[in-house]
Amino acid sequence: MPKIKKVKKNAPPPAGYSKLEPTLTKYQAKLKQAQKVDTTTNKHASLWKIYQIDHQISRYVYDMYVNKRISRELYDWLLLQSYVNKDLIAKWKKPGYEKLCCVSCIMEKNHGGTCICRVPKVKLLENDNEDKVKTECITCGCKGCASTD
Repeated sequence: MPKIKKVKKNAPPPAGYSKLEPTLTKYQAKLKQAQKVDTTTNKHASLWKIYQIDHQISRYVYDMYVNKRISRELYDWLLLQSYVNKDLIAKWKKPGYEKLCCVSCIMEKNHGGTCICRVPKVKLLENDNEDKVKTECITCGCKGCASTD
């Protein structure tokens, strides 16, 4: 069995980080700004922006890795440094979860089953005669992340 090369938590960034750094810094600034928003009015809605930015950061890094614009070493380092949501990326690799917005939408304890944003819009329209069906997730504000939409 081959040895697994471990990356240290406090290791300096690998080569190629400098081209990602401006974008990651911009996203981190947006995330800090979103965390400062007042949560007294609607607790769930105040977290929507945080979930959205977390998704954007993770999708940016994952797409860069899949399109071979960054090395495996840099990708692993970013995962280890918690720049991205590794649980979300792990789900994107599975069929049917390619567009998943957040991990909480697939956790049964949060919704008692499938979250409304995970149900394909075609199936929602079949069950309801109205043209407009509410598909917005209460947890993250997603309007539909089923892979068949």
